[in-house]
Amino acid sequence: MNLVLLGLPGAGKGTQASLLEDEHGIPHVSTGDMFRQAINNETELGQKAREYMDAGELVPDEVTIGIVRDRLARDDSQSGFILDGFPRTIAQAKALDEMLGDLNRELDMVIYMSVPEDELLKRLTGRRVCPECGANYHLEFNPPQEEGICDECGSELIQRDDDREKTVRKRLDVNRSKTEKLKEYYSDRDLLVELDARGSVDEVNQRFAELLEEEKE
Repeated sequence: MNLVLLGLPGAGKGTQASLLEDEHGIPHVSTGDMFRQAINNETELGQKAREYMDAGELVPDEVTIGIVRDRLARDDSQSGFILDGFPRTIAQAKALDEMLGDLNRELDMVIYMSVPEDELLKRLTGRRVCPECGANYHLEFNPPQEEGICDECGSELIQRDDDREKTVRKRLDVNRSKTEKLKEYYSDRDLLVELDARGSVDEVNQRFAELLEEEKE
């Protein structure tokens, strides 16, 4: 089972990919995790990625694609993978097609996790983090026992700049255009399936289970 998860920030791609990894025994391949691993392992591509990241620049497609290619060629990916965060552009999507062709593999499904913008805003702007111990909370879905105070160490919780409404709206605008192009690309190839990603983590996970069961049939 070779899957790509698409969705705007806050749609829950990483959360659901991790659950699917546990349930189906196939790796959740996250670009963020791959960058960190390549950098920690001091691979050639990891060193190149570090140079761009340290300079505050976007990692070029060629480096990202190379890191993904190395990851999908590993033994644990032979029975399948769940891609999260890649591809982000049409160029990356075409590169994925090429690398899978080289590996004699193909995508089974591209799942777009659909969530209304008002719910995405609620999910993203409600995040709070402890600056001391790093514990994460959400005002609605995972609130601290005492408002504004970390359960773990008692420090005052903060809202990261990235989670402020103005910044969140900008992130959604930037990602929407790219995501729509990817949806069209995969829809034209009859690979795109849209999944309702509203509601709780368990509710969305159940919809994934039903979708994947239908696909087997």
